[in-house]
Amino acid sequence: MRKISADYIFPVSSGPIRQAVVIVGDEGEVLALDGRANHDPASLEIHKGAIVPGFVNTHCHLELSHMKGVADSGTGLLPFLKTVVHFRDISMEEILDAIGKADREMHEAGIVAVGDISNKLDTAAQKEKSPIRYYTFVEMFDFMQDSMAEQTFRQYKEVYDGQAAGNGNRKSCVPHAPYTVSPGLFQRINAVNEAGATISIHNQETVHEDEFFLTGSGGFMAFFRSFGFSMDHFRPTGKTSIHYALQYMDPSQRTLFIHNTMTTPVDIQAAQAWSDKVYWATCANANLYIENRLPHYNYFIDNNARMTIGTDSLTSNWQLSVLEEMKTIARFQSYIPFETLLRWATLNGAEALGFEEELGSIEVGKKPGLNLLNLDEGLKLTHETKVRRLV
Repeated sequence: MRKISADYIFPVSSGPIRQAVVIVGDEGEVLALDGRANHDPASLEIHKGAIVPGFVNTHCHLELSHMKGVADSGTGLLPFLKTVVHFRDISMEEILDAIGKADREMHEAGIVAVGDISNKLDTAAQKEKSPIRYYTFVEMFDFMQDSMAEQTFRQYKEVYDGQAAGNGNRKSCVPHAPYTVSPGLFQRINAVNEAGATISIHNQETVHEDEFFLTGSGGFMAFFRSFGFSMDHFRPTGKTSIHYALQYMDPSQRTLFIHNTMTTPVDIQAAQAWSDKVYWATCANANLYIENRLPHYNYFIDNNARMTIGTDSLTSNWQLSVLEEMKTIARFQSYIPFETLLRWATLNGAEALGFEEELGSIEVGKKPGLNLLNLDEGLKLTHETKVRRLV
């Protein structure tokens, strides 16, 4: 048993508590929250700073960790995607080494759970032994070619079957993005997932995505042709891309929309009217790396959207740190309070992945992990804020 105290404790499920003590058991479970005055100072671990729950990274591509620095920043999504697809010249030994290193770095950065995209089985072994809890999203795409839906589904179902779901980990089959999934593939994905699953989908990351569905214009037609796919069958819907996804996804499942850089209030309202289980993941540094822009976070706050935080991959980011994502958001859109960002980074993420019974907030009975942050006098993030993992 440990008694850990700091200047402030942020349980997240309630407001910050000054000079409180969190008592944790040998397995990291929270046994009690109490006042410092009720304990012998000699029995306490006292820290300067703020104690917060472990972070939840709701969007990552761990299997791309070997591609750090391969893709140029600021090129836009379409050139970035081509770089990712065509990069091949690396050994499996290097790939697995990079995966292990990235997993360890996330753990050291105070991350306790990750929603991870997988197209292969490269990360499966690391996830089985990692102290981090993983929700693996086996991502499927057939470039909107209905004739390829069954073959594609069978290919990725093998990846799904090979992913371990023990050690507290979970998994589901998910669509990549509206512009890469046919109606037939959506139907197969919906049929295989169990009730209570979380389904992630990349959403409105670039202006080209909405242009494609609204009018059939933009860069995606040339993108598809470059891979040898005909889009003669495609007819624009006259609506933004998220509406195509809503047409074919299952509203009874938790749905995690990823990136949302171009998402408007009308889009947010449509999704939240479609289902009461909608979450939104923002990957600020990846958005800046690829498209040099950020979502309008005020749109989501004004519509009571449940935001979460992801890091994307080392192909599109400088590091895999939820804290660095929070600092970037605070730097560019400083009207967002620290407590709001903290909820995005912890409890909202845990809920989105279905891990909220154990993670996301400092409450009796949970095993959330404990991070120590050095905030400024106004309890705000600064450029110098660091994370130290305590539990």
